[in-house]
Amino acid sequence: MAPVEGGTVEGISLEELQLAARNHGMPLEALRFPVTPVGLHYLLIHYDVPVVEPEGWRLAVHGKRELTLGLEELRARPAAELTVTMECAGNGRARLEPRPVSQPWLLEAVGTARWRGTPLRPLLEEAGLPDGTIEVLFTGLDRGIEGGEEQSFQRAVPLEEALRDEVLLAYEMNGAPLPPQHGFPLRLVVPGWYGMTNVKWLSRIEFLDRPFDGYQNAMGYRLRQSEEEEGEPLSRMQPRSLLVPPGIPEFLTRDRTVAAGEVKLGGRAWSGLGPIESVEVSVDGGSTWAPAELEPEGERWAWRGWSFRWDAEPGEHVVCSRARDAAGNEQPVEPPWNLGGYANNALQTVRVTVNG
Repeated sequence: MAPVEGGTVEGISLEELQLAARNHGMPLEALRFPVTPVGLHYLLIHYDVPVVEPEGWRLAVHGKRELTLGLEELRARPAAELTVTMECAGNGRARLEPRPVSQPWLLEAVGTARWRGTPLRPLLEEAGLPDGTIEVLFTGLDRGIEGGEEQSFQRAVPLEEALRDEVLLAYEMNGAPLPPQHGFPLRLVVPGWYGMTNVKWLSRIEFLDRPFDGYQNAMGYRLRQSEEEEGEPLSRMQPRSLLVPPGIPEFLTRDRTVAAGEVKLGGRAWSGLGPIESVEVSVDGGSTWAPAELEPEGERWAWRGWSFRWDAEPGEHVVCSRARDAAGNEQPVEPPWNLGGYANNALQTVRVTVNG
């Protein structure tokens, strides 16, 4: 039996409410859109949104050769478009017990956008990869203090990931220039990886011959049980399925009400580890499961739609879904706890009242 969501979360601080007010999730009814409208796409901003004048902005690439490119120069390079699902690594954090203190995400920290930009690999090769390179470091213009350390937001990825053909330097989102909150004028898009890897307000790219020891790699975004533990770094998104809430909501609890009879359930599923292979649905809290119908496969890095016809009988029900990817990974009923509250891909449960 899957645990039923709801109840009281004790001890939400004003600081956490402040984070929740400036960052926002995607309303789950927006799962109906194959591509998330920009204003509904989830948003997490670590520090402040920098104000960037495009005429004076430059991207510096420090390889065997030093490259400096303006926005128009990047737009003049060969372009590509990809539809990519992006999820925050902390999605589901607020449902862990004890609850890690940070941005209190429930389930909505996700979105799918159409990104347009220039592929990263040719630019790296043009700059020239120094001998011994094992990681590529990306630095944004946003600055702040975290872990007691003043820093620019920086993330490094393994060289083999940076050289994937589908990794983009994106300057458009859903057919328009990047909005300020999503990284104008340029951001990194690494399909399949959790959102923190997709550095916004990109300003500098460097090659490293050793693992990056900056805060966001060495301390942040690692699966660990205590501060003393080194932990495992986060990378690709775990499989997850989310259900479009059926019927109509109660204002405070968001519990749902539907009429008896045939109810069409639907949602989206994704994984950074492999294509979605199956989705199952339960209408009795996980006691029994039945296969959902998958939409035809679309772009590899975009979520996949599914549907299920439910003969809803009067009473109280708990509806949930679970996804499995082609690499054999399946959503757990309950995830293991970790200090940062990361990668919680446990089942979503939705309480539904069926009126006769």
